[in-house]
Amino acid sequence: MNTALHLTSSVTKSLATMGWLLVVVACASTETVVETSTTIEHSVSDGPQPWTQAAPNYDADAVRFAVFSDLTGGEREDVFKVAVEQMNLLRPELIVNVGDLIEGSSNRAQIEAQWQSFDERADKSVAPVLYTGGNHDLLGQVPREAWEDRNGPRYYHVRYRDVLFLILDTEDHSVARLAEIAQLRLAAIEVAKTEGWDAFAKTEYANLPEDETGIISPTQADYMRDAIAANRDVKWTFVLVHKAPWASDDMATWQSIETALSDRPYTVFHGHRHSYQHKTRNGRDYIRLATTGGVFLPEAGLSMDQIVWVTVDAEGAHIANLKMSGILDKTGKRPLNGDALCLDSKDCPEE
Repeated sequence: MNTALHLTSSVTKSLATMGWLLVVVACASTETVVETSTTIEHSVSDGPQPWTQAAPNYDADAVRFAVFSDLTGGEREDVFKVAVEQMNLLRPELIVNVGDLIEGSSNRAQIEAQWQSFDERADKSVAPVLYTGGNHDLLGQVPREAWEDRNGPRYYHVRYRDVLFLILDTEDHSVARLAEIAQLRLAAIEVAKTEGWDAFAKTEYANLPEDETGIISPTQADYMRDAIAANRDVKWTFVLVHKAPWASDDMATWQSIETALSDRPYTVFHGHRHSYQHKTRNGRDYIRLATTGGVFLPEAGLSMDQIVWVTVDAEGAHIANLKMSGILDKTGKRPLNGDALCLDSKDCPEE
């Protein structure tokens, strides 16, 4: 039987415009089911056997996907291009991310050029890439309009087989507040360009509560709760979010989403801070990714270019962090010009 992405009608058109092939599930009444043998066939008839006795780790219902992180803050050339080739080697069924896919701008022409560049690289993937918006992608009326014109909804959900993906927008501000924060951010970015990221950290924008938590509107929270309720039978739920709304003790919208998820297994992936972090919250994994081509910020913690590999099977969700510096092709080299790139902050020469 063929498998497909199960999409709400509100997102089908936008995903199609990204060039994704949406396969309709069709089952013919005469379809023949072929059983796959998981037995090791061998010629050792008696006595000891030169292998361990564990059963082969095969599960026809397993889902495998990759996650990548921020590209921004001064994207490092060719890193994401190499990451796509590395993910292709792994042959994921889907690829998801935690936002900040383009640098962003207040100039629509510049934004269009940035999206064109990103799309061209993402289209090299052998699997569908689901887009999550970050502050670089969505903070400002011009970036928001560009996203909606090119990509459709800023938040949505996707069900693939028995796994649910909730893709949130943490820049879901009112129009007025969006404009205020966007202006502060533009000023802060100029400080970063001229004085560095230490100076950026002292700007008004960097010290806004919204810089850490973002915001989720009541309308978005209602949408996510409805998606959760409509997919009660899934094996696992993954939440893709750029910022960390749980860092606010009084964001009722986010808390309502967590409450809706409380009776099921789920994992949260987020980004924004360009350093890896694992936390347990409500008995679940909340994982902050480092970067996949974004600026290194080693002072914030574990800083590296990475991909996360996730397998969901009958036993749960299994998560492996893969450093891009260690994903080699059959020749023993990183794909494309990967060997020429510094992919781990501790290995990079100081400027």
